[in-house]
Amino acid sequence: MVKIGNLALGEFPLLLAPMEDVSDPPFRAVCKENGADLMYTEFISSEGLIRDAAKSVQKLDIFEYERPIGIQIFGNEIESMREAAAIAEAAGPDILDINYGCPVNKVACKGAGAGILLDIDKMVAMTAEIVKAVKIPVTVKTRLGWDSDTIRIVEVVERLQDVGIQAISVHARTRKQMYKGEADWTYLAKIKENPRIHIPLFGNGDIDSPERALDYRNRFGVDGMMIGRAAIGYPWIFNEIKHFFETGEKLAAPDLNERIRITKKHLDFSVKWKGEKLGILEMRRHYTNYFRGMPNFKPYRMQMVTADTYDEVAAVLDEVAVQFADYQFVAG
Repeated sequence: MVKIGNLALGEFPLLLAPMEDVSDPPFRAVCKENGADLMYTEFISSEGLIRDAAKSVQKLDIFEYERPIGIQIFGNEIESMREAAAIAEAAGPDILDINYGCPVNKVACKGAGAGILLDIDKMVAMTAEIVKAVKIPVTVKTRLGWDSDTIRIVEVVERLQDVGIQAISVHARTRKQMYKGEADWTYLAKIKENPRIHIPLFGNGDIDSPERALDYRNRFGVDGMMIGRAAIGYPWIFNEIKHFFETGEKLAAPDLNERIRITKKHLDFSVKWKGEKLGILEMRRHYTNYFRGMPNFKPYRMQMVTADTYDEVAAVLDEVAVQFADYQFVAG
């Protein structure tokens, strides 16, 4: 049984990665329905929380059915991160997560996210202060290092464990790689081989199929996996992996009716939570993946990504249900 503090997550939990402008409550709802064991909010700026910025505060929204749920924060100032941690804890999450992995320039080049991998001592000091500031379990998400010459991930995990984190997720790429090239999970195996490290380790990077998930579980010995981009527009991946682990067989691909049902559920929640204008706009990134592989689908996708109202999108989905009624999806 994998535990974060007293929080039991099952034998091999599958986590939904925190993704900016993706891992919001509407998306988390469909991932939870389809097997995600632990989910995190989008990452939230510590400075935004302290200033009570509306966008940052809205990201604190969590719902009882989502539990267990973690709130993730990022920043480059220790005192600001302490304050933000306390604000986040007051929102009632089960876990507080620290983002030490975001590679984008506007975050990393300011010393936050993956940028702190250039200053491991500060990373450890910041983590220690955050652990002291809250009563809930603190976890970390990070990368192997800034680049191939600065990979110290085994040391980093050991030191973060020593100041009190209770689990860690490692994206098996460097910051320099961004999301390119193959993730190198051999470093995760080295973490598990270190007899001093006892906290759960969740592997992240390139988990895009049940077959790969099983292969990586067996080869690298991680305690669970965090799935990000592969879940965008395809929340079924969590249950597909679980089924494959249990039976060695692949689940049938979700059929058209199921894809339309989940798309409408996602869309409906998005509009209710964000308002129609923003809810419609931010759903557009998901349509391609929800209906990936369908022939001659482009005209319908274009209608959905240019529609301005809920009713317009719903009407296109209803038309898709009729026009493609006989289409059979094949498991990937």
